[in-house]
Amino acid sequence: MRKLYLRALVLLRGLTFAQQQQDFSKVEIHVTKVAGNIYMLQGQGGNIAASVGEDGIIIVDDAYAPLADKIQAALKSLGITDKPVRFVINTHYHEDHTGGNVPFGTVGATIIAHDNVHKRLESGSVGGNGGSIKLRLPPQPQIALPVITFDQDVSVHFNGEDVRVLHFPAGHTDGDAVIFFPKNNVVHMGDDFVRYGFPFIDVTAGGSVQGMIAACEKVAAELPPDVKVIPGHGAVASLDDVRAFAQMLKETTAVVEKALRADKTLDQMKQEKILVPWQKWSGDSINSDAFVDTLYDLLTGTKGEFIKHN
Repeated sequence: MRKLYLRALVLLRGLTFAQQQQDFSKVEIHVTKVAGNIYMLQGQGGNIAASVGEDGIIIVDDAYAPLADKIQAALKSLGITDKPVRFVINTHYHEDHTGGNVPFGTVGATIIAHDNVHKRLESGSVGGNGGSIKLRLPPQPQIALPVITFDQDVSVHFNGEDVRVLHFPAGHTDGDAVIFFPKNNVVHMGDDFVRYGFPFIDVTAGGSVQGMIAACEKVAAELPPDVKVIPGHGAVASLDDVRAFAQMLKETTAVVEKALRADKTLDQMKQEKILVPWQKWSGDSINSDAFVDTLYDLLTGTKGEFIKHN
């Protein structure tokens, strides 16, 4: 499972680096039935949710462009419909979630995303945690841009279900969307909730730990207790997993805040290993030092590159 998370998180080394260096020909797409007509696809990049039915297919996120044919083949192999992917919903702008916009848009899928996703894809974007992690996405071609955008929320009435697409501000990025399939009782949280350990928070692109906590807590409070949760990366989860993730974020933030009140420097925090009690969350992509960087930058006033929308 750790290898899966690592493959999914190559974006942290640079968004354009991923497609240049990886051999996508060896990637296999694994399909998991989540509930009803909702499936999860995993290969390389973010988790994909798919609603497959008589109206056709709607997917949440589309991984990397070279995987589009394999994703299409995996969906067709379900034997449910020969109809195409009609809609793609992007949970945020990162390439491991939007890289397939070009091939899916080219064959006629309508792309839906928050206003800020459109702006970041159109103009290009610089991202990072404000310290040790930096990434860059160049401007994307017109066909990759969302055709339908929203400010707060939008509904897609598809396959007998009113799919709810909800904006959660300043979490993983400034353009995050959480997608709820109420009839099937499934939610896709994008990278506001992940299962590879400490999260990557794109501080430079308007993300914040407070926004990520708020998103997790709101989802946990308002959705049915038995909802199935598709994370941005990792296995299907429960609301208990979401609550544990939010609790870790609150506890680690409090520890860094306490160190700042004691006038500790960033180097001192790392030398004193202040996140040792949460070592189980330290991963190969976002280790304890990288997460201290993130929290330090957020709490000391790194505001990031927020985009204001109408």
